[in-house]
Amino acid sequence: MRPWLHLARISNLPTVWTNVTAAWLLTGGTLTDPRLYWLILAGSLLYTGGMILNDAADVKFDREHRKERPIPSGQVSLNTAWIVSIAMLIVGATLATWFGANPRITAILVAAIVFYDLYHKQWAGSVIIMGACRMLLYLMAASAAPAAALPAAAALGCYVVGITIAARLEHKNGALPAASSMLALALLYTPGIVFAMRFASAGGYPMQLVILAAFAILIAYATQMLRKGGPAIGQAVGTLLAGIAIVDALAVSSVSTTVALGFVALAPVLRLWQRWVAAT
Repeated sequence: MRPWLHLARISNLPTVWTNVTAAWLLTGGTLTDPRLYWLILAGSLLYTGGMILNDAADVKFDREHRKERPIPSGQVSLNTAWIVSIAMLIVGATLATWFGANPRITAILVAAIVFYDLYHKQWAGSVIIMGACRMLLYLMAASAAPAAALPAAAALGCYVVGITIAARLEHKNGALPAASSMLALALLYTPGIVFAMRFASAGGYPMQLVILAAFAILIAYATQMLRKGGPAIGQAVGTLLAGIAIVDALAVSSVSTTVALGFVALAPVLRLWQRWVAAT
């Protein structure tokens, strides 16, 4: 079982739950509506299927550079990985549309997942597609009123692109190039800037400022690790991935302070979980 958990980067899965929940609440949904939990399951299947497909598509690279991964090490069959990943994507998309997600947004999300998995090694610009995947996941869960969730979805997408740029340099054992570092940091700060402006215009509550401070601390720590370069980049990437929950907390803080604080509390738990199942 554990090889499959590594294959699926399961330590990041709860951030899919916070993404879907935040988008749902932003568009007027409630926690008591059973459709939310079906959409969480659908998002989980799409995420997990995408992660497994990523390793199946990268098998040639991993056999040369990451022989410890589940497929090249023989712990998981390549054919099985292909079958399971495709089945998860199909079932996830079917569930999402069945329980109210917009079919076009869902189809574009699946296409983005597949495109990224198949071409991210060949095209540097695929970092944008990775950000789009999270953005589209948000919009899929917010299909009832996607415009209401668009600013939060866009902020999350920028944040994920920033993480992806940093992650690409994780195995280079050197400091980030200046241009890449500046771009990554600018994108990572985007949610903080977007929500700080929204809080200021709406008259932010004290708890919203606390959540914004938590995000600032997260980014400050990650920035320090990124500047060190080498192995510290991996620590920064893991921290930033766990921080997706805090980005969702910023988004949902205007709707439910309790849920927002729960998301913030989840971030350090995810960071600890990464010690058992790697986030990348």
